[in-house]
Amino acid sequence: MRWLFQILSILLIPICAGLFLCVFVAQRYLPESFRVNEGEGLMLPVSALSAAVSGDQAATAAALRAGSDYEAEIRLFGIFPVGTVSVNVEKETSVAVCGTPFGIKMFTDGVLVVGLADVDARTGAESPARKCGIRVGDTILSIDGAEVSQTDEVASLIESSASRPLALHMRRGQIEYDVQLTALASVSEKRLKAGMWIRDSSAGIGTLTFTTGKNGVFAGLGHPISDVDTGETMPIATGEIVPASIFGVTKGAVGAPGELKGSFDAGSYGVLTANGDTGLYGVLTDDPPSLATIPIAHKQEIVEGDAELITTIHGSTPKRYRVCVEQVDLRGDSPTRHMVIRITDETLLAETGGIVQGMSGSPIIQNGKLIGAVTHVLVGDPTGGYAIFAETMLESAKAVPASRQNTAA
Repeated sequence: MRWLFQILSILLIPICAGLFLCVFVAQRYLPESFRVNEGEGLMLPVSALSAAVSGDQAATAAALRAGSDYEAEIRLFGIFPVGTVSVNVEKETSVAVCGTPFGIKMFTDGVLVVGLADVDARTGAESPARKCGIRVGDTILSIDGAEVSQTDEVASLIESSASRPLALHMRRGQIEYDVQLTALASVSEKRLKAGMWIRDSSAGIGTLTFTTGKNGVFAGLGHPISDVDTGETMPIATGEIVPASIFGVTKGAVGAPGELKGSFDAGSYGVLTANGDTGLYGVLTDDPPSLATIPIAHKQEIVEGDAELITTIHGSTPKRYRVCVEQVDLRGDSPTRHMVIRITDETLLAETGGIVQGMSGSPIIQNGKLIGAVTHVLVGDPTGGYAIFAETMLESAKAVPASRQNTAA
C-alpha cells in the first residue's frame, strides 16, 4: 500500500500546484466589481469561472432594481473559491453610435508651460522661469493677481514689468503654488523675457464614439488630448467640437504611425466640458450623424473574436470594417487600454495599413452591442492597437452636468 500512497502523492503535488496557479491567475484576472442589467445575472467570459450568490440574495439577485448591489463569490470549476466581487445593478443603456470625424478646438485653463530656454542677458545665459522653480507642464493661472488665459497676455505682462518681480500663481498637477519671477532683458531681441515657451490652445481631428439622446451628451476620442511637447493632459477652459471631413490618409507602417488628414467644416456639434483620462465629453448643440442606437455592453460580455470597427477614412461618412478582439483585461488597470484589437479587414488595411492617428474614438461593435472604442496603435505593428471599454466612457459621460434639453428656456 505504501507504493500506492507514494504514487498518489506524486500525482497530487502537480495537481495541487496547478490548481493553486489557476486560482492565483484568476484572482489577478478579476476586477473588484462588475455591472449587470436588471434581470440579468453575472456571467463571466471564462467557462472555468462561475459566480455564486449565497443565501437569501440568490433568490432576489435577478429581481433587483437599478441602483441595487450585491456580492458574488467567484469559483473555479464551480468548486474552488477565487474571491468575492461586488455586482452593481443598472438599467440597460442604449446610445447612438457615431464613428464620425470631428474637429477639436480647445483653449486651456490658464497658459501651459511647454518648454524652458535661456535668455541671452548681459550677465550671461539664464532662464528666470527655471530659476524660480517653474517646470515644463506647469500652468500659469495668474500674474500679479490678474487671471491669464492667452499667451499674448503673459507676454505683455512680462514685457511691461520693467524688470520688477512678478507674482505668478501656478498649478502643477493638482497642486497650486506661487513664485516670484523677474524677467531678464534679451540682448538680441531687446525686450524682457521669462525664458519659457507657453501655449494656450490646441486643435486636431478625432472620432466621435457615441451620443446620448436622453442627455444631449457626446463622447469621443477615448483618451485625453495631451500637449505635444509635455505629454501632459491639456486643461480645458473653453472649447468646442465641429464637423470635419477626411481628405487623405498617411498610411501606417512599422515604427511610423499613420494619420488621417482632415479639415474643419462649418458649424458646431457641441461644447467641450471635459478632457479626461477616458476621452473628450461635452454637451451637444447639434446632432452629428449616427448609424444606429444600440445597447452598451458590460465588460464581461466582451469575448475574444470577431467584431466590427466603425470609422471614417474618406469624407465624413463612417463605414464598418472587420476587426478581431485578441485580449480583454477585465481589471482595466490602465484607463484606456482595456482590450487589444487587430484590424483584419483587407480594405481598411490596404487604405491605412491598420490603425492610424485620427481613428481614436472609433466605436467597436460585437454581438449587436457597443463594446468600446479605439485609443492607441501599436507602433511596432500598426495592424494592432488598444481600445477602451464603452461602459467606462459611459460612466464619464454621465458626469457631464448639463444638456441642451435641461437648459432650454
